Amino acid sequence: MPRRKEPPTRDRLVDAGLRLLEDGGPESLSARKVCAEIGASSMAVYTYFDGMAGLYEALTLEAFARFDRRLAEAPRTTDPVQDVFAIGLAYRDYALAHPQRYRLMFGATAPGAGLPPVHDLTAERSASPAPIANASFEQLVTVVRRSMAAGRLREDDASAVAGQLWTMVHGFVLLEVSGWFGYDGQGVFDILAPHCVNLLVGLGDEREAAEGSMVAAAPDPETFRTPAPAAGALPGTRRGPRPRRPG
Repeated sequence: MPRRKEPPTRDRLVDAGLRLLEDGGPESLSARKVCAEIGASSMAVYTYFDGMAGLYEALTLEAFARFDRRLAEAPRTTDPVQDVFAIGLAYRDYALAHPQRYRLMFGATAPGAGLPPVHDLTAERSASPAPIANASFEQLVTVVRRSMAAGRLREDDASAVAGQLWTMVHGFVLLEVSGWFGYDGQGVFDILAPHCVNLLVGLGDEREAAEGSMVAAAPDPETFRTPAPAAGALPGTRRGPRPRRPG
């Protein structure tokens, strides 16, 4: 049987960096440690990324690419508002599964470290000039446009409305990954879901319709639970296996 070809060294370094980041936080990232994961000399970081700053950027862009794929997996239905909720749940799911990666993506690990170029959303109507970083935001813009076309939301600037929804979910998730809402998922029901319904009503939807879309998008409530961090673990590091959403 022919040997399976190994991925290119650069890709292996990125995978190793993401693993180290998730398991030990940003303090675990160094040229020596990342290269040791694949049995390479620490000079490989400088050969492939021109140093740690380049590696941070590569890690961030790969994290955004995987984030975009996760959001794309959220169901798309004939109810566009249900799809808004589904994307929000996928957003949360990715952040809880990869809290350190999520922080790195949005500059919370170390401001500016690896962060791709960003746009002023209020001026540019997009999140980033880097296509990989902007793709996930465009998924939300698309379902917002569908919601407007279906008469569920008032006609408005779809990018600005998507920005409101993104701000709401991002704020909740950033607090949740730090433990502010516990680990039983109750924060989804007590805070995130009603917050989203209230915002959608303010944007033009009927409350009963918004609540119906929310219920249709929600998986089994048990899947919202996340194991609490082990004693002594770094805040936001990997918590071990998490229940998976059905399907």
